[in-house]
Amino acid sequence: MKEIAEDKIVSMLTDPKLQREGFSVVVNQYSEPLYWKIRRMVLSHDDANDVLQNTFIKAWNNLSTFQNKSRFSTWLYRIAINESLDFLRHQKLVQRVSADEDETIASKLMADDYFDGDETMAQLQEAIASLPDVQRTVFNMRYYDQMKYSEMSLLLDTTEGALKASYHLAVKKIKEYFDKRE
Repeated sequence: MKEIAEDKIVSMLTDPKLQREGFSVVVNQYSEPLYWKIRRMVLSHDDANDVLQNTFIKAWNNLSTFQNKSRFSTWLYRIAINESLDFLRHQKLVQRVSADEDETIASKLMADDYFDGDETMAQLQEAIASLPDVQRTVFNMRYYDQMKYSEMSLLLDTTEGALKASYHLAVKKIKEYFDKRE
C-alpha cells in the first residue's frame, strides 16, 4: 500500500465524513512500525499485539485532543510508548503477586514461536528488560531505531541531555549485566 503524507491523513481525520477512512489509513500505515517499537519494549509477540490494539483504541478515542502542535506520527508514537510503559508497570505488579518467577525472560523468548533471535539476542533482551523503564525506552529508540536525541526529546518530553545520560547509563548497565554472566 502506498504511504500517505501526514498532512493528508490529518485532514482526513479532522473531516467527520472521512474520519473512519483516515483512521483505517493510520492503522495500515503505522501498524508495523508501532508494533516493532512496542515489541522491543514488551518483548512478547502477543503482548505487543495487545498493546498495539490499545494504542489504536486510545488514539481513536482521543482524536479530538490532537492539536497539530507536533507531527501526527509523534503523537501516535507517544501514545504507543505510554501504553507500553503502562503495560510494563502492570506486569511488574502481576509478577510480584505471581509465584512463577523461575522462568527467565531469555528462556521465555527462546520458547516464543515469533522470536527469531539466538541465545545471545535473548540474553540482550533480558539485559534490556532489567533496565528502568525510561532507560529501556531510550536504549531501544537509540539502539534499534537509530532515533536522534532531538526526536526522542519530542516524544518523551524531556531534554536531550537527560536522554544522553539515560542512554549512557543503559549501555553501562547492559555491559555490567554481561560481565556478571562471564
